Amino acid sequence: MGTVALRLTAAAKSYGDRAVLRGLDLDVVRDGRLVVLGPSGSGKSTLLRVLAGLEELDSGRLSRPDEQPASTAVVFQQPLLMPWLDVRENVELGGRYSANRGRFARDEVAGLLELFGLTEFADALPGQLSGGQAQRVSIARAMAVRPDVLLLDEPFSALDPATRTGLRTWLREAATRLRVTLVLVTHDVDEALYLGQTITALDGAGGIGERWDNPIEPGHDQLADHPLRAELLASYRSQVAAVSNPVVRTG
Repeated sequence: MGTVALRLTAAAKSYGDRAVLRGLDLDVVRDGRLVVLGPSGSGKSTLLRVLAGLEELDSGRLSRPDEQPASTAVVFQQPLLMPWLDVRENVELGGRYSANRGRFARDEVAGLLELFGLTEFADALPGQLSGGQAQRVSIARAMAVRPDVLLLDEPFSALDPATRTGLRTWLREAATRLRVTLVLVTHDVDEALYLGQTITALDGAGGIGERWDNPIEPGHDQLADHPLRAELLASYRSQVAAVSNPVVRTG
């Protein structure tokens, strides 16, 4: 078990009268791959934005217990590439911001393009890319600023099944090779089983429900028979039922 890079303690976040996070506790272990499983409306995207520092908590605390740097980068559901910049320029984009200059190395961009299978598309504009290629560019752009923690918000949900399967394989291998802490939120049970070393389910009422260790690295053809699959599906169904009856904050 590694040290804890990010910790949420008693995290609470509401929008109007709807409580999205209620007393949520979560540890992100450094150098691990954590998958947070939940249906639409369960709060998983809000949770990710809180970890990224893009949302402020109403109460509770986000901390770095191991007192080591925990810089974060986020990959969203859509690639959000700059359409007037080519692939190389999009990957280099983070280096333009003063906050990233100590972590960005322009001479590493060529290596990232090669690792992500993008070298031959370096001069292409986003409009010339497939959906899977564009999402690879967005992840390469995030990795170019050498984050300690990479946060991904269902990055493959809009892609066709074959492309999605290929990118899951690529992401698991890249995360291991680059030694980056990974936090992925998803509603896809098979994606959770394939990518997660640790899988956490939201409880549908703003907190954390169950947690599973997943020490094996299954192939895609092994997911249907994975020993945790039935438990994850049952947990997911209970979350769907809970989200259908949202908690309203009182007081």
